[in-house]
Amino acid sequence: MKKQTKHLALAAAIALPMMAWASPGHDGGQGDKHGHAHGADHASAAGMAGDPAKADRTVEVQLNDTMRFTPDVIKAKAGETIRFKVVNKGKLPHEMVIGTKEELDAHAQMMRKMPGMKHEDANQVTLNAGQSGEIVWTFGEAGSYAFACLIPGHREAGMVGQLSVTP
Repeated sequence: MKKQTKHLALAAAIALPMMAWASPGHDGGQGDKHGHAHGADHASAAGMAGDPAKADRTVEVQLNDTMRFTPDVIKAKAGETIRFKVVNKGKLPHEMVIGTKEELDAHAQMMRKMPGMKHEDANQVTLNAGQSGEIVWTFGEAGSYAFACLIPGHREAGMVGQLSVTP
């Protein structure tokens, strides 16, 4: 009986965000981002939008329905531009958002309040099942940053990664 309860709880944790995701105004496509207008020039202590023509390297990041990123730890150098090729290997929508812990916390709180909003930020990509997209990011100051899936319930289920930026 306990095993069934755990499975039901997991199913609910996955289903509730999906219902919000399917709400009007949120079709979850790659170009559909979640709806507040930060614009493509979004920058943070973690860095800023990078020039695709000047990418130093490409890192493939896979998102999946076990609520994990592969890889979940990425190392970069301050000033380095990385093209993240992001691939959703799951059957659920997922996203990758880069930022400081505080930025991700604030963004996650906003998404819980407005689950149908659309992103227009260079530091993130939202993908339906089977889709791929990219983020081109130039890292700023050395430090510890993060990336996460901020679809309600996903980050809480462990869909978080670490970015270590060295001088």
